[in-house]
Formats: sequence, structure tokens, C-alpha cells
Amino acid sequence: MGGILFAVVFGLFILFSIFKVLPEWERGVILRFGHSMGVRGPGIIILIPFIERMFRIDTRTITMDVQPQDVITRDNVTLKVNAVIYFRVMDPEAAVIKVEDYYFATTQLAQTTLRSVLGQYSLDDLLTNRDKINHTLQMQLDKATESWGIKISVVEVKHIDLPKEMQRAMAKEAEAERERRAKIISAEGELQRSEKLMQASMKLSESPAAMSLAYLQAMTEIQKEGKNTIILPLPLDLLRPFMENNK
Repeated sequence: MGGILFAVVFGLFILFSIFKVLPEWERGVILRFGHSMGVRGPGIIILIPFIERMFRIDTRTITMDVQPQDVITRDNVTLKVNAVIYFRVMDPEAAVIKVEDYYFATTQLAQTTLRSVLGQYSLDDLLTNRDKINHTLQMQLDKATESWGIKISVVEVKHIDLPKEMQRAMAKEAEAERERRAKIISAEGELQRSEKLMQASMKLSESPAAMSLAYLQAMTEIQKEGKNTIILPLPLDLLRPFMENNK
């Protein structure tokens, strides 16, 4: 009875060793006596028991979160920067044969490349030229992982953690910049106002009657603002007609 049970278990083991099923997104790298026999899949894969061995490789896009790295910028500012990388295995055979663990190797390469590339830029460049830096990181990583059968499609710098002292300094700088812009806008408004007043005065000087009406209108508006007694000089142009009639 024990022999029959052993035979059944052994038969099932052999059966599962022979037949492998790979989904659409997986490929199998076959090694026979340690030599690569190429890539198979997807679908049903038939292996020779105890002779062939298969490594499963996922060909879907993989998202890798690069842990925060200490970066010293070109202007000697210490930052913590993290990033996210999207990559795919384009050559499963190379991913198995050319590197021991392609995911771990890509992780380590991404960390060192992040530190070296960002160290070539100043703090202002890191904050303003994010697209350019992302492209540079993607190109360098893709070039380094090409021999592993890896394609780096996207690299994005996620977060730049500034020191608190630098944050306070940048906040003061931003506040000073806002004040400067406010003063410039105020000065431009005063300039436009003075130009309009000059144009209006030139128009009024061309017509004494218009000047008199403007003067009376100004006095009326002043009276509406309060009940205080206001003494204003009277233009001689208003009195000249009466003086001429008395003559």
C-alpha cells in the first residue's frame, strides 16, 4: 500500500515538473544542464524532468520606489531626494544570465545614479528644471541597464526634502520677492495715475469753463463727505465776469 502511495506522489511530482503554465505576461527562460535554451511562453511549457530548469520572468511594467537619498548639490546644500522608476524586462534571457537579481541591481543602480546626477545641479536647478533632470536620470539608467535586458521608461523625482534653515531662508526670499512685486505694481499704478492727471489737466487748461465746472464739482463732492466747514480759494476766473459787469 505504501509503495502505491509513493508511486502516485512521485508520478504527480513528475507531472508537475514536466508541465508548466505561463500567463500572458510571463516568459520562461529554460536552462538545460546549466546552458540557456532560449525563452518560452506564454502558455503550456514542457520540461524534461531533472534536466531542464525554468526561470519565470514578469514582462509587465514594474514600479520601483527609490528610497530617500542624501544628496549634496553643486552649491553644497544637503537634501533628501526620493524618486519613482518605471521599467520593463525586454529581454528575459539577459535578465537571467547577465545579472544575478535584476530588480535588486536596478534598485542599487537607481540610488547611486540619483545621488551622482542630482549632485551636478544647484538647488535652484533642482527646483525649476525637474523635467530636464528626470530625462537625464532616465537616459543614464536606461543606458546602464540595457545589457541586462531592462528598459527604463520613466523616472520621476517625487520629493525634495529641504533642511529647515533652507526652508526659512526660501520663505523670506519669497516674501521679499512678493513685497518687491507689490511695490513695483504700486509704482506703476502711481505712474499711470500721474499720466492720466497730467492729460486731464492739459484738457482742462484748454477750456476755462471746464476748469470752473471741475472746481465746483470737486467742492460739491467734498461737502458730501462731512459737515465740517471748508474754506477754499476761489479762482479769479469765476469772479472775472462779475468784475467786468461792474465796470
